[in-house]
Amino acid sequence: MSARSACSTPRRCALPVKACFTLVAMISGGCAVGPDYQSPQATVPAHWHDSDEASGSRVQSTRPDPAWWRSFNDPQLDSLIARAIAGNLTIRQSVLRIAGARQQQIQAGAAGLPAVEANASARRQQLGLEGILDASGARAQAEQTNTELASGLGSLTEPIHLYQGSFDASWEIDLWGRVRRSVELADAKAQSAIEGRNDALVSLEAEVARTYLQLRGNQSIISTLETQIAVAEQSRTLTLSRQQNGLSPQMDVENAGAQLSSLQAQLPQYQAGARQAMNALAVLIGQPPGQLDSELTTPKPMPAMPAVIPVGIPSTLARRRPDIRRAEAELHAATANIGVSVAQLFPDLSLTGQFGLRNTETDYLTHWSSHFYAFGPQISLPIFQGGRLVSNVRLARVEQANAVLAYRQVVLNALQDVENALVSYRTDKQQVKALENTADSLETAFMLANEGYRQGLSTFINVLDAQRQLAQARQQAASARVKTATDLVSLYKALGGGWEVWHQPAMPDYPLFGPAETLTRNP
Repeated sequence: MSARSACSTPRRCALPVKACFTLVAMISGGCAVGPDYQSPQATVPAHWHDSDEASGSRVQSTRPDPAWWRSFNDPQLDSLIARAIAGNLTIRQSVLRIAGARQQQIQAGAAGLPAVEANASARRQQLGLEGILDASGARAQAEQTNTELASGLGSLTEPIHLYQGSFDASWEIDLWGRVRRSVELADAKAQSAIEGRNDALVSLEAEVARTYLQLRGNQSIISTLETQIAVAEQSRTLTLSRQQNGLSPQMDVENAGAQLSSLQAQLPQYQAGARQAMNALAVLIGQPPGQLDSELTTPKPMPAMPAVIPVGIPSTLARRRPDIRRAEAELHAATANIGVSVAQLFPDLSLTGQFGLRNTETDYLTHWSSHFYAFGPQISLPIFQGGRLVSNVRLARVEQANAVLAYRQVVLNALQDVENALVSYRTDKQQVKALENTADSLETAFMLANEGYRQGLSTFINVLDAQRQLAQARQQAASARVKTATDLVSLYKALGGGWEVWHQPAMPDYPLFGPAETLTRNP
């Protein structure tokens, strides 16, 4: 039976076609070279070293609240953090990096799909046949023997117009999983960009909270200083009255004035700190400095510290900390890159095809007789690359080993951050309690010294010394309260919470063509 008769029946032609599609499906679903990624198991202790039982601080191993800043019960702080998330320029940049990573995912996936191109051309060309005919003597022989043949050969030597339109298609068969590993690599890079955004969120929330607490702390210290200044002014007025009545020497008046000036001289540094904190908060929410002055200038007390601090357990830290999650995504990307580099050692198989129309006359270009086509497999086998491909594999393995060590180091740093924050919070909390007790005692001592001076039972030196110690203790206690509050913020940041409560932002969709200013719009 001839080939033509074998294909005359549709049923008989269907089997080879199905077999062809089955073969292509089997080839495209081949193995992927390189190691398969497995999530690393971080070695962490069962409990925090500076635990509740060891420190006496009120921390618990319950799951930390992702919206930890709400435990301060300060609506203004909640509002500042929400506005910072919406307007901070660093967060916007991280969102754009995610958008770029998403496009790389699309590009990597497109490498495994068929590519089709359309081409059209119109050319005037000289084939160069005249020289060939003259060199072979065919033209001279035709002129001697056959005039019509010579005329026909002469027309072939003239320049011609060639019109052509075609479709070209190619499809790389992913035999060794190079495309699949490339997609896996792009997915891991996109996840790394997402975790980078999450890490920026955690840092931003902590920075807003820390700056806000420093602002309220500076305002609290300013209030304490102003109270001490008022008391010093009363003491100076008292000594001046006693000096005028001959009951106190001029030295007491001068010492009282010096004490007053000393307290007044401490105000500017805290006033500057409050102003700088307001400027920093404005920049953090994406506004120019001074934009929040009307909102934050009015002094408010320090937010109350939460009664219980949930810190979770070390084994869950890797799921909460974005920097650990990002290091894991980088490890995943490095592992997938090994497969990409190994696949380059093997042959590439592609299916290519071309179909088009070609003629020297436009009127006949659409005739079926003008069609041409070509199709078939194409294989590319690397034979000699000077060791470049093997070096790429070794380099990928080195980078993967480095990513493993980087992951372990990030985990260790995270554990250290939490432990250090727990120690700082516990010790500073103890210091606050001791300083408050000291200030209460010194206040009683100052009242007794001042009353004794009024009654002439003690010297003014005792009053000045008690007043100086009291002012110093009050300032130290206020500063310690601010330090304890910022320690708590550092602890929450070390625990990695804060990014879970925010929904994934919409990716910016920029036009293919347009003015450059479109890139400055809000994502």
